[in-house]
Amino acid sequence: MSNVEKYNNAFTEAFGINDSKLIGLIYQSIPEWDSVGHMSLIAALEDAFDIMMETDDIIDLSSYEKGKEILAKYDIEF
Repeated sequence: MSNVEKYNNAFTEAFGINDSKLIGLIYQSIPEWDSVGHMSLIAALEDAFDIMMETDDIIDLSSYEKGKEILAKYDIEF
């Protein structure tokens, strides 16, 4: 599975949405991405990439696209 597939799966599984809603997705733009959903997403990303995200990165992850930038800090390439 590619990193993009792992990344997309984390979002779709955490929020119960399909891939077509991922581009342009931002925090709280859908009911599922609330504070609880955000922590589910973080757990899914940490599991998928076997990383432990820093608190500042968890707070800064405010969109689908921003998440890719943040994961680059953990040497994850897309």
